Amino acid sequence: MPNRLAHATSPYLLQHADNPVDWWPWEPAAFEEARQRNVPVFLSVGYSSCHWCHVMAHESFEDELTAAYMNEHFVSIKVDREERPDVDAVYMEAVQAATGQGGWPMSVFMTADGEPFYFGTYFPPEPRPGMASFTQVLEGVRTAWVGRREEVAEVAQKITRDLAGRALGAGGSGLPTAESQGNALLQLTRDYDPASGWFGGGDTKFPPSMVVEFLLRHHARTGSDGAREMAEGACEAMVRSSLFDQVGGGFHRYVLRGPNGSLVPHFEKMLYDNALLCRVYAHVWRATGSELARRVALETADFMVRELRTREGGYASALDADSAVEDGWGHPQAEGSGGGSGRHVEGAFYVWTPAQLREVLGEEDGDFAVRYFGVTEEGTFEEGASVLQLPQGDGVVEAGRVASVRERLLAAREERPRPGRDDKIVASWNGLAIAALAETGAYFGRPDLVERATEAADLLVRVHMDGRARLARTSKDGHVGANAGVLEDYANVAEGFLALAAVSGEGVWLEFAGFLTDIVLDQFRGEDGVLFDTAHDAEQLIRRPQDPTDSATPSGWTAAAGALLSYAAHTGSEAHRTAAERALGVVKALGPRAPRFIGWGLAVAESLLDGPREVAVVGGPDDVRTQELHRAALLATAPGAVVAVGEPGSDEMPLLADRPLVEGRPAAFVCRHFVCAAPTSDVAVLAGQLGARSGA
Repeated sequence: MPNRLAHATSPYLLQHADNPVDWWPWEPAAFEEARQRNVPVFLSVGYSSCHWCHVMAHESFEDELTAAYMNEHFVSIKVDREERPDVDAVYMEAVQAATGQGGWPMSVFMTADGEPFYFGTYFPPEPRPGMASFTQVLEGVRTAWVGRREEVAEVAQKITRDLAGRALGAGGSGLPTAESQGNALLQLTRDYDPASGWFGGGDTKFPPSMVVEFLLRHHARTGSDGAREMAEGACEAMVRSSLFDQVGGGFHRYVLRGPNGSLVPHFEKMLYDNALLCRVYAHVWRATGSELARRVALETADFMVRELRTREGGYASALDADSAVEDGWGHPQAEGSGGGSGRHVEGAFYVWTPAQLREVLGEEDGDFAVRYFGVTEEGTFEEGASVLQLPQGDGVVEAGRVASVRERLLAAREERPRPGRDDKIVASWNGLAIAALAETGAYFGRPDLVERATEAADLLVRVHMDGRARLARTSKDGHVGANAGVLEDYANVAEGFLALAAVSGEGVWLEFAGFLTDIVLDQFRGEDGVLFDTAHDAEQLIRRPQDPTDSATPSGWTAAAGALLSYAAHTGSEAHRTAAERALGVVKALGPRAPRFIGWGLAVAESLLDGPREVAVVGGPDDVRTQELHRAALLATAPGAVVAVGEPGSDEMPLLADRPLVEGRPAAFVCRHFVCAAPTSDVAVLAGQLGARSGA
């Protein structure tokens, strides 16, 4: 019989609806139940595309004996971290502080007051060296709860006090400066390996999308060759490795160096990674003209539209790492989407053997693909299968052949059982996708991508806002979820709307961005300009989450600073600019010490130091001269430049006010703080003013 999760909208929670564990969703009634029964709470946090979450579910939560023990001695709560990032952030901070590491599934034992006292991540069903089994953990917690309650309560209260004392200030060191930004760049050069193109030591490599954005903006502002070389090197390393799906486009979550030295991906594909990287590669092309960057940006955009777009026009959260196979999965069965009756194996959808390549492509092209993509007889992954990679020095002369090979491999792969898809729409990540699709479409003459961005923006307004005073965090199948938006939702959706306004010239998106940034000022700002991840009137947890550092996405704090700064540049609002400046104090403090963990803040700081520049293009929308000026403005590499386009006298965009045609011709005005240079009707002059690539 299904448990209480059967009515959830989260795909992750629904995956556990048939567990024998008597799961509760995160709600007051669950804690009241624990209080009445005088038992501890077990909190399990994960997400639908998390490989180890599935493993622990199969091993422990689907086990009748384990579930019976949990049901008798605990109140068990299951949380989707993507729906409740605030709950995840607060307890992950406790897990990391106590154990020195974190991850998912996250396992936390707490009192009925939400005070944690024991932590972990994945626990196996049987003991392993240095790791207790999940049953042993449950029994140990139960024994401590019954026999040493005062000690448990003391530990829980101390942990809670320590967490509550971690509130951050705004930085206290003033605005970022050219010197502090230069020091951040210097630290990045120490972390960068020019031979491999990756940042940082260790065997696990995550895509440094926000750091690359900082490097591109820093190069644009200062002309630093080192910043540009690191940005290009990092982007080339990512796309040539198995992080990038060489057949279908798009990026996996991260890569890990295997025993044979090759980089093997964790195969889940997240919307946020692909949205951020699509935009980054488009910006690399904008700055350098790299054909590789152009191809990757477009292939990543096409991947998002093809595989993540939902019927409602939004973008699903993720694709699982696993898919179904039969035994001997080196030869996956050829069944339709979602087929497969065997076990689930990580990466099975994406990997190939030499025999499979030859079967699909024939002997000659199969042998070519084996060499080109680095496939070996022994395999670079598991069970003789290889992950495709892109070799150095792949020549243009083979471009047509490579395209044909990739097209045929993609068609063959579509017959394999597909990974599961989390169809949940997360507002924040859709905001990132809107910005990426709108800009990529505008740069490369793909109006269909701009249309897809507009449809996603419409969905957010229609479903996630829907006349409300606030923004909802999630929706599914066109139905809004119950969870309130957090700071990153407001910030990244505003960022997406601002990018769409610049591309489309439709002032309504600027208006919606203003609505969202006004709520940031009203509900998420504390004293001295600090920002919190949850609103003033949100559910009160044991600590109000607050983190200015990047994780897989820009932090809500720095994303909000960027949206506030851009909106101020569009409108001249001193309140929004002042709030952005105060929020950026933390970047000056943290940037020189830990630049890889505050890359988006450093990128926004580059925009602040450059102005940012405000570009108004006036002219008729059907006039080719207006379109050329608009395109040159969009191709500006000036950090964070904002663009408005429209007819003279239009009241949709404040930047267009009092901007006339010049001698009857469309014209562009480049300004800082609404103080403008002489207008120009010359595309080359405008490009020079903005660092844009004219005629690109």
